[in-house]
Amino acid sequence: MTLPNPSSPPDIICIGAVLWDIIGRAPVAMRHGSDVGGRITRLPGGVAMNVAMTMRRFGLAPTLLTAIGRDAVGDELIAACGGMEIDTRYVYRDSGLPTDRYMAIEDVNGVIAAIADAHSLEASGGDILTPLADGRLGSAENPWSGLIALDGNLTEELLADIAVSPLFAAANLCIAPASPGKAERLRSLIPHPRATLYVNLEEAGLLCHEKFPDSETAAHGMLALGARRAIITDGPRGCSDALAGEGVITDHPPQVKAGRCTGAGDTFLASHIVSERAGRSRAEALSAALEAAAIYVSGEVGL
Repeated sequence: MTLPNPSSPPDIICIGAVLWDIIGRAPVAMRHGSDVGGRITRLPGGVAMNVAMTMRRFGLAPTLLTAIGRDAVGDELIAACGGMEIDTRYVYRDSGLPTDRYMAIEDVNGVIAAIADAHSLEASGGDILTPLADGRLGSAENPWSGLIALDGNLTEELLADIAVSPLFAAANLCIAPASPGKAERLRSLIPHPRATLYVNLEEAGLLCHEKFPDSETAAHGMLALGARRAIITDGPRGCSDALAGEGVITDHPPQVKAGRCTGAGDTFLASHIVSERAGRSRAEALSAALEAAAIYVSGEVGL
């Protein structure tokens, strides 16, 4: 594994949620009101963090732009990032804001319910982007021209600013909604000429105001909406990559027994980025990302 060099630019900037995931998993099917035995874990999470962790697993050097509180759990989170050799030099820390958290309940069929408390990230607003403007990672005159992974945990207003900001004009944006409930926040970024949107079938439907039967139909819908590129996942079913001018390709993930769900989409996104960065074709990158996500879901490889 290649260690990050503090004097070198990062391979990718991960912008968005970095928080503690609190996940309860039950080995049985659950229904409303179920009270069952299981396991509860706490581990670093959030879209930006999950992407960064996968990047490190593939030997790349990510840096984080996010908000982490100046509290005990925030210090623990910074230490956890350090233990994984993930760069936190540019993280915005405010003593008046608590570290964000995410809580989910999963059973053998997937996520039952989840709550994302990313209020500190939202409250920090554009402060987390300062390193892209003050010369440390870029400026309006010399904007960052590499990869950026961006998630929908930012406010709709900030995402709209990013869509037209000169700070992002030269970057290759890899964008994920974070959850269906936040998908429509990304609407202003759809026409960005350097954006790739990673959405699931439900999120594509919300953006297009239409209910799609499968990922291939949704992919065509995203192109019709004006997206330059969109990649639509649909759990264990088909996954489609739509690229303006080059059409739609579809592949299917390996079938595995699900051992966990939270973070699978972020693993897919990161693995797809890594594969394309390595020069693989669209079809090869899609297949590799689906395999990586399946391995993650099976529990065979941790982030």
